[in-house]
Amino acid sequence: MAFFDLGSAKQKSEVKDYYDILIIGGGPGGITAGIYAVQAGLDPLIIERALEGGQINNTEKVENWTGFPSISGMDLAEKMAEHARAFDVSFLNAEVVELEVEGEKKTVILDNGKKIQSRVLIIATGSNPRKLNVPGEAEFAGKGVSYCATCDGHFFAGKHIAVIGGGNSALDEALFLSKIVDKITIVQNLPKLTADKLLQERIKATGKVDFIFNTVVDRIEGSDKVERLILKNVETGELSTLEVEGVFVFIGLVPNTGFLKGKVKTNDWGYIMTDEHMETNVPGVYAIGDVREKEVRQIVTAAADGAIAVSHASRTYFDEE
Repeated sequence: MAFFDLGSAKQKSEVKDYYDILIIGGGPGGITAGIYAVQAGLDPLIIERALEGGQINNTEKVENWTGFPSISGMDLAEKMAEHARAFDVSFLNAEVVELEVEGEKKTVILDNGKKIQSRVLIIATGSNPRKLNVPGEAEFAGKGVSYCATCDGHFFAGKHIAVIGGGNSALDEALFLSKIVDKITIVQNLPKLTADKLLQERIKATGKVDFIFNTVVDRIEGSDKVERLILKNVETGELSTLEVEGVFVFIGLVPNTGFLKGKVKTNDWGYIMTDEHMETNVPGVYAIGDVREKEVRQIVTAAADGAIAVSHASRTYFDEE
């Protein structure tokens, strides 16, 4: 695998000015797209600003990736990257700040000003955790407020924490935290949990978890670090206090589409709209994985998106060459 780092003196080789396919994002969808592109005889480049594998690096355990009854997110990310290396997929460690998508050639503009062109562009930038946007959240970020259990869980050994959210991500992270902390209070804005039944059963079986329903966080308080949450009942408006030493927020995702600046069509929440081939309203521009409008956002669906996008692109934009 060729690896490029434009900010490093150890750069192994020069990044080219043109590739058949540019893939923005090196998560499961982007890596799969890169592998399928090489198999189609094309020259792809994956541009990833952080870690190969994307968000799955922050997942303690993956249990729904076919062929692996249980595997850590970091291990799965590494195996995906190794697969790409075996197919000589090229990676570039950089951030995309702008796109030019009109015309036959698409242009990606990097944070250092460099421009790279391609015939086909695949956007696989994923999403980031949604914030509560309440007083105290920004103030106590890194001082008791976290969005990653595997990153920060060890700081709360033997303590009482709150987990905000009742979906799969929230319960999956709470299950990991239950092995570290003394007590967890799950705060959910709905009258019930929305996670899969198996996860609900597992979290209840820990014996460490309490639940507060129909409730949101009004503000986060403390001195040097988080000491309490002020909660608000969504039905009555009544405020209450929950004494905790940390709060982990898992209330959904925000798509990483800010750099698009209206270049492709998105829905009201910022997710990119595509057809069944993963192509956007702009010919030659595709979107895959968590960044696009879809019902199920999972590793397996991101990988499938990548395969579908490249399969269509190779037939549509390269067969005549």
